[in-house]
Amino acid sequence: MPTSTPPASVMDLNFDNRFSQELPADPEPSNARRQVFDACYSRVLPTPVKAPKTVAFAKEVAELLELSTAQCESDDFTQVFAGNRLLDGMDSYATCYGGHQFGHWAGQLGDGRAINLGDVLNQKGERWALQLKGAGPTPYSRTADGLAVLRSSVREFLCSEAMHHLGVPTTRALSLISTGESVIRDMFYNGNPKAEPGAVVCRVAPSFTRFGHFQILTARRNLDLLKQFTDYTLRTDFPHLGTPSIETYCAWFEEVCQRTATMVLHWQRVGFVHGVMNTDNMSILGLTIDYGPYGWLENYDPGWTPNTTDASERRYRFGNQAQIAYWNLGQLANAIYPLIELKEPLQAALNGYTESFEQGWQAMMAEKMGLKAFEPETDEDLYAELLILLQLVETDMTLFYRQLAKIDFTVPLDALKTAEAHRLLGSAYYVPEQRNQDYLTRLEAWLKSYQHRLQKDGTTHLAKQSQMNAVNPKYVLRNYLAQLAIDKAEQEDFSMVNELLEVLRHPYDEQPDKAFFAEKRPDWARQRAGCSMLSCSS
Repeated sequence: MPTSTPPASVMDLNFDNRFSQELPADPEPSNARRQVFDACYSRVLPTPVKAPKTVAFAKEVAELLELSTAQCESDDFTQVFAGNRLLDGMDSYATCYGGHQFGHWAGQLGDGRAINLGDVLNQKGERWALQLKGAGPTPYSRTADGLAVLRSSVREFLCSEAMHHLGVPTTRALSLISTGESVIRDMFYNGNPKAEPGAVVCRVAPSFTRFGHFQILTARRNLDLLKQFTDYTLRTDFPHLGTPSIETYCAWFEEVCQRTATMVLHWQRVGFVHGVMNTDNMSILGLTIDYGPYGWLENYDPGWTPNTTDASERRYRFGNQAQIAYWNLGQLANAIYPLIELKEPLQAALNGYTESFEQGWQAMMAEKMGLKAFEPETDEDLYAELLILLQLVETDMTLFYRQLAKIDFTVPLDALKTAEAHRLLGSAYYVPEQRNQDYLTRLEAWLKSYQHRLQKDGTTHLAKQSQMNAVNPKYVLRNYLAQLAIDKAEQEDFSMVNELLEVLRHPYDEQPDKAFFAEKRPDWARQRAGCSMLSCSS
């Protein structure tokens, strides 16, 4: 039920503990690493830190919780979201789940460095789950310490909010708090560990339920608990589908497939590469979750992955994300099959994912190019040739579409206009000398085909530009920008973290005084650690 008044302070947040009240808990109270059976979660307390300091908070997320700026700047806020203080109503726990990692069943995984504080109910009756990442060990930490370092926490905090403002379905981030303590990490798993500053991020979402929550129960043949957990999920996160039943389970899986297709389409639209699409990193709400070794596609390369662990097989490369999502959905279908025992509706939902993604991709490309709608007789070839051109010369994807929008195709592409088009697009190339005569001839032929297609639509230049700029961002969290913010933050200068947060709130706007943040990757960042590829270490 909605609360009667907003919280007077952080201390007055209205918590609802439906998850821990309705689902079975781990009976073992110790925080020792272990296999947890016949339970959905283990109660665990965050580990206190000695000198927490709020680095940044997202005002929009605070508003979801009905917290004011003054409340977010209070010491109470810092202490609570560093994990030093539990509020009345909090019932902190870590959940049990499994998953496929890089295509192989990994068994029990679980919240190894995430501790759920509970769900907050606001005045609108919205449910927002709060989760601290990096707040200490849990029974699911395996050989790790449950902590997080500042560099990965900066990346998670900024990217969560950047993705939201880009219109990409995502978990959110309320706060980024440094702990005042050191954490030992081997950044590239190459035998060179070092001490790094620690941090805690408070993540926020309607639910953090993953495909792996269902997988672990089926893998262990705990089918009664599988049904209990699935029914809880339907009642809590999908109440619009009605009372749990075989028909409802099928409708639910179909919706998960559709939400997942939408999420991955948005990734492809803005050039985001998740980097570690294991099934335990897939949200049943179709939200981008777990910002680890992600990256932004700068020069257009469908084969690029930001994850050093994936460097050889490139399973999670940009161009393979749609197929991996389908594979992951297939694993979820296997997990819930015992509840349905019918293959046909599950396969139909998977087919629906494929159809939705293909149709969505065509519509997305039309929007990115300023077209009114996809027309297969012309546009399939037009799209295909553009994507080849983007790869023939090292081309910044984000800049290319923004510059393409500036070209006025309502006037003839004579020599003067063609020269202007080359000049505008020139700022998107990383190695301009790669543009040999063969490439220029091919590009000019494509520009003429594109002009003919636009003229068929009869769209004005301003209308085309407005449409393109609404879906092609000017500002994304470029890998090197995140690293520059990290470099400063590690020296306790948090100015760039907050400046980036502000710029990324308006990714489609020109923001002339912030144009520096829209520049393509500098040469020094091409191979620098943190600017090109990352490991899962954090």
